[in-house]
Amino acid sequence: MADYEDLYLKEIRNYKAPPLKASDSEGHVQKFTAPKPPQSPDEGDIARELKDYENQQVELEGQVATGEVGAPEDNWFEDEPEDEDAPVAH
Repeated sequence: MADYEDLYLKEIRNYKAPPLKASDSEGHVQKFTAPKPPQSPDEGDIARELKDYENQQVELEGQVATGEVGAPEDNWFEDEPEDEDAPVAH
């Protein structure tokens, strides 16, 4: 058994890895190409859109607009009447 171990270690010590070349990666790796830079937005449109945004009417939930009749709001804290005849589940 020791003969095989010595033979194995001798072969490992004598092994020389083949030298690497720059062309070894060809066919395995894609060539890098930088992506196109994004188009910059039109500055005139941004200024106009910002002005439109600033001039928008703010809408709040529950707020009644002028000239409209608001719906009555529900009172969520209102106590419901209890049925005295109903059996109590304990």
